[in-house]
Order: sequence, then C-alpha cells, then structure tokens
Amino acid sequence: MQESANKTPQREKRQVVLSVRDVTVGFGSNIVLDNLNLDIYRGEILGFVGASGTGKSVLMRTVLRLLPRRSGKIEILGTDYDSADDAQRMELDTRLGVLFQHGALFSSLTVKENIQLPMREYLDLPQSLMDELAYLKIEMVGLAPDAADKYPSELSGGMIKRAALARALALDPDLVFLDEPTSGLDPIGAAEFDMLIARLRDTLGLTVYMVTHDLDSLFSVCDRIAVLGQKRVLVEGTLDDMFAFDDPWVQAYFRGKRARSVVTTEEDAAQLQKSD
Repeated sequence: MQESANKTPQREKRQVVLSVRDVTVGFGSNIVLDNLNLDIYRGEILGFVGASGTGKSVLMRTVLRLLPRRSGKIEILGTDYDSADDAQRMELDTRLGVLFQHGALFSSLTVKENIQLPMREYLDLPQSLMDELAYLKIEMVGLAPDAADKYPSELSGGMIKRAALARALALDPDLVFLDEPTSGLDPIGAAEFDMLIARLRDTLGLTVYMVTHDLDSLFSVCDRIAVLGQKRVLVEGTLDDMFAFDDPWVQAYFRGKRARSVVTTEEDAAQLQKSD
C-alpha cells in the first residue's frame, strides 16, 4: 500500500460516504446482485474487484441510478436519493464524478467542450470562466494545454483516460467513480495513471470507488479492497485480509502466478513458494 494509505484514520472513526444496504439487482429471471452490502469511507481509494460477469459495473451503475434495483437502500454522502427533493438531488449530482470504461467522451466535442458539459448542465457560468476552469482541469490531469481543442479521435488511449478524468472532476466532486480506469493502457501508462489518482485524492480530498482488475492498481494505490462474488461482497479489507480469506477465486487472484510480480513482502513470496 502507498504511504498515504497508512495515514488514513481508523475505520471506526471514518465517515461513510457511500452506504449500500441489501441491494438486489436483476434482469428478468437473472439475479446479478443479491442483498449486497458495502460501505465506502471518506478519503479512501476502494478497489472493487471480481471475476468477469459478476456484476462489478452493474453495481456502480446501480449506485449512479443508471440501472434500477429491485430492493435495498443506497445512501450517498448522507442522502437517500429516493427520498430527496429536487434541490437535494441536484446538489448531490454535482458532488459525484464518473469516469466510464473507455472514457465515453463525446466524439463530436473537443476535450474542452467535453469537460464543460457538466458545467453547462448544472452551473450558470460565463463562457470565459468555463474556459478557465476547463484549462485548469486539463492541467490537473497532466494533459498539455493544446489538448483542449483536440477531438477524441485525435487522442491516444492514455490521453482519452485523462480527458475523461478531467470531465469527471469538472464540478469538484467529493466522490469519484472509476470504471476500469487503466484498462487498455501499457504498464507504464497504467502506473502513471494510478499515481495521478492517488495524487488527486491526496490533493483534493477525493473519495474514489475504483472498479478494476489491475493487480498493480490494487497493490499500489488502493487503501482497501472489496471482492464481488456469489452475487455479494465476499470479503473487504486490506491486502492481508485478501491473503487470509479462504476462497478459491480470491486465493487464485491474489496469490496466482500473475500476482507474483506485485508481491511486496518476503512473507508473501515465501507463502507463494509453498503453494507451488
């Protein structure tokens, strides 16, 4: 874990910014999530993992109200969206940022215009101020100023991810959702993006919900990990909790051969050798 993760307060003293209680989601007769529970704490980077098709993105989209749930309760930043009035819902929407898988930038808009889209939707600002804010977000995510007037088709994969992150940060959110943020990036680009997320979390005080399959991300920047399986959260906690959890998929994922390159302690390496 990164050093900043060790400085976070103890869990019992931390504020819950996302509470998912007994949430069930299904499509027809297929139940994807069944009475699932999960808490996310202020200031942490939570890595949310699971086998393909288990419903990682389904849960994120359900939390964001892009998919309906059959039962359960979701509170975000202390507000139950279902019982909130219009003003509360509008205020809550401005405190959330989302980076969808593959960026999901609008191809007909420039980077600057993509970033300004949430501003136009929720704020009443003059164009000159929106331009200044867009350039600030562009610089914040490590893009050159000339990226502002480029279209998504003119960007590399890494630049698309950064531009999409800048759009997610457009309204200075408290809670940011990232869906496979390093997918498709080369190892160096993925590592740089992970460090960018960690730096923005520390600088801006963000809370980050990261759906990922990237072991390097889990080992390097995530403060806590939650594993989805059997339609619920199987285990949540630190890497030590993952190593100690007696489940075949969890053990294969965190102690398998592909995990060897990111094992960080001699004790872990010794245990991996024993398993051979």
